[in-house]
Amino acid sequence: MIIIPAIDIRGGRCVRLLQGDFQRETVYSGDPVEVACRWAAMGAERIHIVDLDGSREGRPVNDGVIRRILSSVRVPIELGGGIREIRTVDSYLGMGIGWVILGTAALKNREFVVEACSRFPGRIILGIDAKEGKVAVEGWMEATGDDVLDVAKRYEGMGLAALVYTDISRDGMETGVNVPATERLARAVGIPVIASGGVAGIGDIDRLLAVAASGILGVITGKALYTGALDLEEAIARTQREGKRVRG
Repeated sequence: MIIIPAIDIRGGRCVRLLQGDFQRETVYSGDPVEVACRWAAMGAERIHIVDLDGSREGRPVNDGVIRRILSSVRVPIELGGGIREIRTVDSYLGMGIGWVILGTAALKNREFVVEACSRFPGRIILGIDAKEGKVAVEGWMEATGDDVLDVAKRYEGMGLAALVYTDISRDGMETGVNVPATERLARAVGIPVIASGGVAGIGDIDRLLAVAASGILGVITGKALYTGALDLEEAIARTQREGKRVRG
């Protein structure tokens, strides 16, 4: 299991939202490139980037900042936000993004997701954002009645690299990862799952490690890193030790 530090970009700055609410924003840095370099220097194996403006506009907005990050770090990047067309997928992967994350598109344009997976196998991640077990779209602003497990199962066998499962009610709140729901999803599908939302400290990492064999690839953490509640180097060391123990 890997630790994936998050960089959410809005207006060219590194921010965090509470429960996905654009009205409850905290700015942590005016320079997302510096933040990416910091996480890379601390040993991050992957960085999670979201173009928050793009998620609202339905198109890339902060791609200039993202290009600067790519030119500044060697760490693989997974990117979401505003990716609604195949040409956008092609452009991002062409510039060096490791994986693109499709969210709203998965519910609103299934054919697009199928095409993306077919053209770029192993490079597409499906983002499933949920509250009380139901999926939300359009930058979390629109709730649906779709069950998380039902949606995930629709995309099995397509060549997805992973699922990012975010519990909106916990995101940015540091109230703890929804480990039971994450484990349930991982056991229900044959796609690696990345946990997201609510990391409060090293205890969450330990709880996820305890069930990582269910199919949990990693965990995304943002606010806990920015507030100091979680030490990135400690978390990475913890997962690496566990990985060696399991293999050994």
